[in-house]
Amino acid sequence: MDFDNKVIVITGASSGIGAAAALLYAKQSAKVVLVGRNEESLNKVAKQCEDARGIKPLTIKAELSHDDDVKNIVTKTINIFGRIDVLVNNAGVGVQGSILEGVELLDRAIATNLRAVYHLTSLAAPHLIKTKGNIVNVSSVAALRPIKDVNYLPYCISKAGLDQFTKCLAVELGRQDVRVNSVNPGGTNTPFAETAGFTKEQVSELYKSRSSLYPLGKMAESEEVADLILYLSSDRARSITGSIYVIDNGEILV
Repeated sequence: MDFDNKVIVITGASSGIGAAAALLYAKQSAKVVLVGRNEESLNKVAKQCEDARGIKPLTIKAELSHDDDVKNIVTKTINIFGRIDVLVNNAGVGVQGSILEGVELLDRAIATNLRAVYHLTSLAAPHLIKTKGNIVNVSSVAALRPIKDVNYLPYCISKAGLDQFTKCLAVELGRQDVRVNSVNPGGTNTPFAETAGFTKEQVSELYKSRSSLYPLGKMAESEEVADLILYLSSDRARSITGSIYVIDNGEILV
């Protein structure tokens, strides 16, 4: 896969799937733009990326629910690199909640998991049209089925909306030779559950119980999901757009 000198913008790049994808792109000599909330973690990922091929990444601290921060991502990227070839909308929040708890939890989930993606993509789209680039959205199996062991109602709804966004955008941008696809992981070994409010002990038990139910008997690793992201954003996938790729060890089947 040839990403030599391609400019790749990755949100949620300070850990987990985003960090794994950033490192894989860096190993392919890409110019990586790392976006995240934790500056210390971003800098650690940036060093790993620079060590891979000697290309210094651009790091941008941003809260994606803040419009000015989102605008700054595109402005800084264009000022430094002059182009955008791939946008990986990876950042997301896991919001638990019941319908009985009101609409505020849904607002929180939508703000990061859908509205921010829409906003950032709308700003990046003119640059992606110029480069005939592409977009990979990181969604979830939660977009395709309810999560049985956690009350993730707001999260599920936000990710279902993201999948429809992927399909609609693929139709709109296809005539400009911009591809749009989605990667939908199931249970994956990342800090995601802890940021959603689970303790380390709860995460350990959750992963153990889930692994025992999955047909392949294990959780996915961030690097496995990152491999799929790279493939979909490469020229090898030049005939793929508007597609939803599940990577879940068979979770959706049980």
